[in-house]
Amino acid sequence: MSKYGTIPSSSTPPPEGSSTLDFISRAKARGASALATRRPWRELADPRALSVPRGLADAYRRARANLAHFASNYAILVLGVIFLSLLWHPVSLLVFLACMVAWLFLYFLRDEPLVLCGRAAGEGVVLAVLSVLTLVLLLLTGATANILTSLLVGLVLVLLHAVLHRAADSIDAEAGRWYTPVPPST
Repeated sequence: MSKYGTIPSSSTPPPEGSSTLDFISRAKARGASALATRRPWRELADPRALSVPRGLADAYRRARANLAHFASNYAILVLGVIFLSLLWHPVSLLVFLACMVAWLFLYFLRDEPLVLCGRAAGEGVVLAVLSVLTLVLLLLTGATANILTSLLVGLVLVLLHAVLHRAADSIDAEAGRWYTPVPPST
């Protein structure tokens, strides 16, 4: 699921005085584009698509397909669970909000591959590095038990959904993988 190249970048420098407005308009456009790449929440929460897998191989296939298909939704879900758990820890909440800004600019609002030392970093690498960095910074704030518990709750929710959400046997053209949500019954 590639989201690169959705917003053309300008090669000419902006006129003086309009850089702030240009930045805001680019951020709004990228935000709309990033939200367009996530899957609809209705598709994620469809109760008709839930069923128990037939075996370990079926559970693995479902988890793999759903983790790829709903990656942005799952990231938002886990971050939301962590955010809710930090409401009673103001310092941790401020650190979390700073990390969310990093998530927005480096993962959700990017329209080009992230290049570090002349090499392009894939989405999986960016997701892993941001996850670890967020976790380490939050653990340094002193709310370790709260953060680890909320992270565990978020991951369990994601894995349960990934295993229980049934996928139809057709290919998702955008992701290039075998996945399509179960069509609603009429």
